[in-house]
Amino acid sequence: MPGFVPTGNGEPVSRASVPLLPFEEFRDEVLARVGAGARVASMFGVAAEPFEVWAVLAEPRTATLWLGRMRPEGDRFPSLTPALPQVHLFEREIAEQHGVLAEGHPWLKPVRFAQPLRLGKFMADRAGVGVMEFYRVEGDEIHEVAVGPVHAGVIEPGHFRFQCNGEQVIHLEISLGYAHRGVERALLGGPNKRSLHLAETLSGDSTVAHATAFSEVVEGLAGVRVPARALAIRGIALELERLANHTGDLGALAGDVGFLPTSSFCGRLRGDWLNLSAQICGNRFGRGIVCPGGVTFRVEGERPQAMIERIDLTMRDLRPSVQLLWDTPSVMSRFEETGRVDAHTAEQIGLVGPAARASGLGRDARVDFPAGIFRYEQVPISTWTSGDVFGRAWVRAQEVERSAEFARERLERLPGGGGRVPVGAARPEMACVAMVEGWRGEVVHTALTDASGRYAAYKVVDPSFHNWTGLAIALRNQQISDSPLCNKSFNLSYCGFDL
Repeated sequence: MPGFVPTGNGEPVSRASVPLLPFEEFRDEVLARVGAGARVASMFGVAAEPFEVWAVLAEPRTATLWLGRMRPEGDRFPSLTPALPQVHLFEREIAEQHGVLAEGHPWLKPVRFAQPLRLGKFMADRAGVGVMEFYRVEGDEIHEVAVGPVHAGVIEPGHFRFQCNGEQVIHLEISLGYAHRGVERALLGGPNKRSLHLAETLSGDSTVAHATAFSEVVEGLAGVRVPARALAIRGIALELERLANHTGDLGALAGDVGFLPTSSFCGRLRGDWLNLSAQICGNRFGRGIVCPGGVTFRVEGERPQAMIERIDLTMRDLRPSVQLLWDTPSVMSRFEETGRVDAHTAEQIGLVGPAARASGLGRDARVDFPAGIFRYEQVPISTWTSGDVFGRAWVRAQEVERSAEFARERLERLPGGGGRVPVGAARPEMACVAMVEGWRGEVVHTALTDASGRYAAYKVVDPSFHNWTGLAIALRNQQISDSPLCNKSFNLSYCGFDL
């Protein structure tokens, strides 16, 4: 019997079928599978008796998700981070939440809360945020720049601590936790009437992605097959979410370098994509479209054709607006070679989404781990190799083209039939993982049910959890004045990280 158990996206397995390994076997299998092409999609602690650490490994070559668990010796285990940097935040989070320490971790400090690491009960409710030990560079010509947590405009809080030599950034450390709401803990004991609402608000600009992942977990645990029409509408809604955010990001990148034509056009056109989501459900951010068992709105009558016409009109205006970026030397001089993350580094730290694809990593859950409509209809992966601001902008522009084409074709060929089926109770003592490619990257939801079919553990990994480290690395050896541009090229979620 293998130490890790294979499963598919949205396919449940018995918790008992996942062997409880000693740490050495767990470590060896994780390192062996990652060495063979897998990566760590999720890793979390489960406050059982005894305490367990679970890991989800994603192997794109075979579209397999591997589930494994281990039992630490007492309140600590040897850190995997020195051999596998992509788990560094997962291990820190386990220490913060459960007081189980990864010994030998190179920088074992809290992920979100400014408290001393302690053994025993999770104390986040009483923990301060933002007052913690930061890495410091010493020297006569070194100075420190602190940005946030309060920022100009309407933006979530986060603290950025730069170590600089003149204008050059030597090191950036990012401290989050200010937007923590305890959503994962609120999901425990579900699913219930409130659970879908909590999932939709995990990160508001990724409503459809998180609602879809949550619903696929519920459906997998209940053994439900979603109607074809509902799968198509979910796919359309997901791509509209991608279109709106990528268009907004391209405009914001233009604004960060003072290029107003693209900034102005994309700001308006983002609204057109949002309004298309509103045509489906009445909410511009897609709230209420996706539900366990299917969708709430069927998109009938003249609405599909009206949406197709709006897609065509929006793309007619968007293409020349984006082309202006590539045709303007002053814009390219700011985009190219700025905030570069090479492919090796991106692989080591586990980047996902457009940030990974811009560094040459062909990671896209729609293709690698297809679920829903993507089992039958695929979107080509858009990649680039430069790993800089230009690469991240270029990948977004290519994905806009492909997402618009996908949404248009699905609207032209919407299947018949119902939009929703009843969902029964979740099966007891099961584990289920759902992975959805949101516009920032892969959204991963993992649920473990107890003997009554309720959630004994629920773990969410937003793509921002993987990618904030990428932003910190992108700023190394850059001018500090490029910080806003690099930040926008990643455009990560604070609340999606803080949960």
